[in-house]
Formats: sequence, structure tokens, C-alpha cells
Amino acid sequence: MPIPADLRSWLALRAVTGLGDAGLCRLAQTLGLAEAVCRAPAEALMESGGVRRSVAEAIGRGPDLESQRAIDRELKLLERLRCSVVTYLEPGYPARLRMIPDPPPFLYVSGIMEERDQHAVAVVGSRRVSAAGRAVTEELSRELAGAGFTIVSGLARGVDAATHRGALEAKGRTVAVLGCGIDRTYPPEHGALRERIEACGAVVSELPLGALPHSYHFPRRNRIISGMCLGVVVTEAAAQSGSLITARLAGEQGREVFAVPGFIKADNSRGPNGLIKQGAKLVEGAMDVIEELLPQLEPPVRDRIQARIPVPSATSGGPPSDRNEARVYAALSAEPTHLDAVIIRAALPASDVTSLLLAMELKGSVRQLPGQFYIRI
Repeated sequence: MPIPADLRSWLALRAVTGLGDAGLCRLAQTLGLAEAVCRAPAEALMESGGVRRSVAEAIGRGPDLESQRAIDRELKLLERLRCSVVTYLEPGYPARLRMIPDPPPFLYVSGIMEERDQHAVAVVGSRRVSAAGRAVTEELSRELAGAGFTIVSGLARGVDAATHRGALEAKGRTVAVLGCGIDRTYPPEHGALRERIEACGAVVSELPLGALPHSYHFPRRNRIISGMCLGVVVTEAAAQSGSLITARLAGEQGREVFAVPGFIKADNSRGPNGLIKQGAKLVEGAMDVIEELLPQLEPPVRDRIQARIPVPSATSGGPPSDRNEARVYAALSAEPTHLDAVIIRAALPASDVTSLLLAMELKGSVRQLPGQFYIRI
């Protein structure tokens, strides 16, 4: 895996107290190389990079002994890991992420980032997702990925995991942004999911190797999720959810903000419903997102995505025309309904209802959830 020749210089600059991401990237861009920043006189750094004298002098002194040892350990570990590093100055760095006010100076990457990943949409939400919210998230992600967008999320439990799985079902590209070091997987039970993402997308992190998933890492992680994308979709989120931080950052970065409305009394609907009140675009299906983003795309990309949007057929999805199927469909809603309740509401024999549900599931009108629950699509 490629490791930049001047990565030691980037790591040394990251260790400088008082030099933030924006300042580091500004200096590197101005002087052309991280090595050039490390060698530059303090006066030149102050003049070209706008840094304070104390910071410029700290850059000239270089990292202390403890920091040097940490850098040596990291470089040795990188040689053994299946990951690469892409710096702010390299062509492989995500183009949209480079535009935000505080881009990460470099990213650790497992898997492969591609140029088409600049046409990305983030789908985020609660870790405690409902069955209906999970189904909606998977459907949105699947359809957006199927249309050609790269789907970005955070590999967390709940909505994030449903987002990645939906994109993978469409055999599309998906990127997971970690709130820990690239050599860790959090939560640990998502190891198999991470391997699937790496096989047809990428897992990225800005944090040093070995960094633990501390709570304060995730708000910073969220700026990368939104910064990589054209827009952010929030499917389910409580009023104080971290997903709302991602949505706020998206707005500050000039990205589109979308939200899936929910039942007004449900805690997980308060986040997206609140975003809609504040001007987020209401989303009932993938086309609501696609129509909003198409004008921002280059004509060849726009044509390619429009060509991949499936045309609904008369026999797939939607309310059925058969009378008994219509009775079963009417007994369902977007909220999970148990089989026993469907039988009672439809007023049909149990054997008929189970047969009808199977037929309707094959047509795409309903979906079965664990525990003999069903939702209408």
C-alpha cells in the first residue's frame, strides 16, 4: 500500500501544539511540501502561513523525543498494515473534503478511494434505530447506490450499519469514516461488515494508529462524513443525536441537508422533523435526494445517473390490485405489524394471509422483518 515519502514530516507537523488542521494544510499548500514547512524559517512561516511566532518556532524545533518515538512506532506499524495514507496535497485526497474550512491534513485508508467517490451522499442517524427506520435507511441507501452515488456513513450501530448494508446490497460503493484509529474496528462486531466495505469501497480515519473510540472523536469524525459528500440524509435521530451535528456541519459546509419525516410522538423522529422545520428537504424516497443533487453534477455524471434510475413497473411495489392482497396491504403500515395483527385486520384465514404476504414480498409491496413483523413499501 502506498505511503507518502514525506509522511514523517506530516506526522511531525501534526504533533506541533497550536497548529490546527486548517493551519497545517494552509502551510503545506503554500510551500508545496510538508518537508518544506518543517525546514522553513520562522519568519517565512509567519508570513506565508499566518501562524503565531510560538507555533512557527515549535515547527522549527521539531517534535520532542517522546513524539519522535511515537512517529517511529507509527511508521513501522504502517509498514505491516494493509492500509495507505493520502495527504491533503495528493490527487487521491477527496476533492470535496479539501474545500471545508478545517480539512484533515491526511487520511488513513483501508480499501480503495476512487475518483467517482466525489459524487457521494451521507446517510446517518440513530444508533437505536427502529425496525421501520432500518428498512427505510436500507432502501434509500440501496437506491442511491444503485443510481451511482457513493454512500458514506460512520460504521456505527443502527442507521450507519443499515446504510452500508443497503449500499452493499446494490453492489454499489460505500465509505465508512471511523472515530478511532484505522487499525481498530468500532463497534467490534462490525468486523465482517467492514471487510465487505473494504472490498468495494473504503474505510477511512484521520486519527493516529491505535486511537481509541473516545466520544470526543466523533464530532470531528462527522465533519469528514459531511465534507466528503454532496449532501447528508438523516433518517432517524433523537433531538440530541450526534447525527444532527453532521447535519449542522453539512449546512455550514454548503452541503444539502435532507431528512426523512417520522411520527411526531416518536423520539427518533424529533431530529429529522426538527431539521425539516429548519429548512431541510423532506425525503420520502431516493428520487427526492437525486432530483435535488442532479443540477450540481457535471453533465456526463448527470446523464449516467439518470440512465441508472429504475423506471417503476406496473407489477412492482405499491398497492396491489388483487382484492385480497389489497386487504392485507391495508392492514399494514410503515410501522412494523405482527402477523397475528395482520390476520385479524385483514379478516382472512391465516393460511391465506401468509401466502398473500409471501407473494406480495416477492412483488416488492411488503417486507418481512424479524419476529414475523411486516411493513408495507
